[in-house]
Amino acid sequence: MATGTTITRAGEAALNRLRNWPGEHRVAVGLSGGVDSSLTAALLVEAGWEVEGLTLWLMSGKGACCAEGLVDAAGICEQLGIDHHVVDTRETFQQEIVQRLVDGYRDGITPLPCSQCNRSVKFGPMLDWAQRERNLSRIATGHYARIRHGGDQGRHQLLRGLDQRKDQSYFLYDLPQDVLGRIVFPLGELTKPDTRLEAARHGLRTADKPESQDLCLADHHGSMRAFLDAYLPPRQGEIVLADGTVVGEHDGIEHFTIGQRKGLGVAWSEPLHVIRLDSAMNRVIVAPRAEAGRRGCIVGAVNWVSIEPPSEQRPVEVQVRYRSAPVSAQLTPLPPQEEDHQRERPHRCHLRFEEEQFSITPGQAAVFYAGETVLGGGLIQRDAPSGD
Repeated sequence: MATGTTITRAGEAALNRLRNWPGEHRVAVGLSGGVDSSLTAALLVEAGWEVEGLTLWLMSGKGACCAEGLVDAAGICEQLGIDHHVVDTRETFQQEIVQRLVDGYRDGITPLPCSQCNRSVKFGPMLDWAQRERNLSRIATGHYARIRHGGDQGRHQLLRGLDQRKDQSYFLYDLPQDVLGRIVFPLGELTKPDTRLEAARHGLRTADKPESQDLCLADHHGSMRAFLDAYLPPRQGEIVLADGTVVGEHDGIEHFTIGQRKGLGVAWSEPLHVIRLDSAMNRVIVAPRAEAGRRGCIVGAVNWVSIEPPSEQRPVEVQVRYRSAPVSAQLTPLPPQEEDHQRERPHRCHLRFEEEQFSITPGQAAVFYAGETVLGGGLIQRDAPSGD
């Protein structure tokens, strides 16, 4: 329900895309209570779609993505005159995200929960619920990403959002084809300022709501350290150089990540960077920058989202962190290991970077791009060849 404020050019283009969308115009919108999902619902309603709101209850108690988010999502649905459904997914979130995250940090890796959450907790389960309970075959979310249908060999291709500062395709690389074919991303060609202006045009209660800068679990507990301390007891250990020289102490390897330089609590003749976390010895291994770079890594559990799995080496652009710039690399497919044949994501590859990288972190995602197209991605593993 627009307020009369002039529509932006980007908003008008988004409305035209939605009005001309092929197929049935009925959809469940994933509402978190933030401005992005709120505007997604408002644009779809304005475009004439039959819209219902759907909020996943992930955690109990105070937290930006739960208590406050549920209230704001309900308020947006009331304002737009649409039904609002809350689905209790706390048990699934605890098992699939929280427990895996804790186990990973305990074992010396730095997990990426967001892509796992998108695949295991959000998109698939939301689609299943919408189809089963409301006979809705599509969902829409406020992600800054785009989908091109009928790409390589008829595949649904995942593309970057046009706003480079807000592009969220990195977290969506693990979505399967059947899910991509039923998603609508109305904000994929908007910038964040466009979204704020359009939300104000609709008079949405979330138009000026600040966005979270942290992982939802960090928001929920106050900080990532507080979250980890709630699940893992302190484990005092040594901070050492690669040759075993002790240079400091720590109270848990889970509080460190590969590439970290600040906050080590170590006095040394030159700045040191974390290069490895040894869970077996409960050690944090550090080195000067000259020894901290890596030229390659092994990536496992690869999902080839926009193309068929390649059989030959190919150049790619790679992001190894959400906020990192893409870097050039050569990707070489690897045969699955014996245990991989039983897994949902058996594909593996080796990446050889053109220039040394300083944040190659086991557990984080390496996502492969060709320009704006997400080719695929997977999880960085420990078993990179020596020297890489």
